[in-house]
Amino acid sequence: MRVLVDADACPVKDEIYRVAIRHAVAVTVVSNSGMRMPGHPLVGQVMVSDGFDAADDWIAENSGADAVVITGDILLADRCLKAGAVVLGHNGRAFTANSIGSAIAVRAIMADLRAGGDVIPGGAAAFSKADRSRFVQALDAALVAGLRRGA
Repeated sequence: MRVLVDADACPVKDEIYRVAIRHAVAVTVVSNSGMRMPGHPLVGQVMVSDGFDAADDWIAENSGADAVVITGDILLADRCLKAGAVVLGHNGRAFTANSIGSAIAVRAIMADLRAGGDVIPGGAAAFSKADRSRFVQALDAALVAGLRRGA
């Protein structure tokens, strides 16, 4: 069992470290630049080139049934699900085979609206304490389930 983190815009890195270390699960933080990391042997970093989707490509290529992937990127979530990984968004929402199709469709519609010059009111909701708490609970549950099945 291991955790792969799409780290460049991840707001829950400290929570990931805390939960993973408690369960003795390795964490790999993948980013385009150096980051402040806890000095713990279970936490490591992979720095990729600053090429387009370099971090996503590394994560997708290294994910599998033994991985929990943390990302807010819907297309990366889809790639990792296809590789057999458990995928969690930063708010604790699990991406699943049943939910990923509609998430991709909504993403495409929003991109088309923005490309057409439409103003989209509201935008994404602010990241809240409830999101952070939900994330910690979801990651804890995913790691416990993975460790039980021997991933």
